[in-house]
Amino acid sequence: MENRVSLGSIQKAVWDGRLPLEIVLASSESRTFDKTDPYLWHYPVGLLFDLYAGVDPASKTAARDNESPGDGSSLPWRLIVHFSDWPPDLVRLDADGMVMNDAFINSVKEADFLRNGTAKGIMSLSKEDSSGLWNAVQEVDILSFQRISNILLPQLSQPFRNVPIRIFLPLLPDAGSSSLKVVQSPLPPSIPASSMQSSQMLSSRSGSTLQPQTVGTVLHTLLPNLFPSRRTPVLAKPVLHGAVIPMSAPIEEVVRSSAYGDGWAYIVVRMMG
Repeated sequence: MENRVSLGSIQKAVWDGRLPLEIVLASSESRTFDKTDPYLWHYPVGLLFDLYAGVDPASKTAARDNESPGDGSSLPWRLIVHFSDWPPDLVRLDADGMVMNDAFINSVKEADFLRNGTAKGIMSLSKEDSSGLWNAVQEVDILSFQRISNILLPQLSQPFRNVPIRIFLPLLPDAGSSSLKVVQSPLPPSIPASSMQSSQMLSSRSGSTLQPQTVGTVLHTLLPNLFPSRRTPVLAKPVLHGAVIPMSAPIEEVVRSSAYGDGWAYIVVRMMG
């Protein structure tokens, strides 16, 4: 029960978070005024902020040293709107918002399949709940979201089959290459305790004791050059919702408490120093 309350309180804190934006029209495309007035509002673009804003994420280290979490001087985040020279690799939106709706539902299906080994959960939702899930995310209605999401999530006593996590590595722009790399792999929530010593993994796999798969074990397995240690960030640190995630955090708990509305945890790798 304590675990359930803890996960729920983290989820509420994530949903209550807000990112102030200042949106301005590009001066070269403002034909009526020399300078248009900015439009201030709040919108859930946390992943883009983690990827591109360049702000130091909040961490326990900063709190211990009495430093402010993040760089407050960089807020509000200033975005410039362009209406010309649309990049060919960006999805064009439609007036009814169906492009975003379809992309969201497809992402929910992927997450549902990884968690349960089947997408029957999302496919069997009523039309009302299916559209309600998307509406709850748009309207930041956590109570409606939790009601529908709980239909899809396995009970705490039933572990995920695989944990839906995507890892983003911002790269330096280079001619002919993407400036963003996404790493994804089937991630079981538990691993044999002997996997901490690879030489013993095969010989003792059948009778080994399972231990929770952590953020640290995932990053060490998928990105060993950046994360040579499973326990301590040395060269890079994992960031989610503007905060550094503990390497010891079990990945299933991270997803249950801090996933985005589509069921995925989007972890950004930030270099240290």
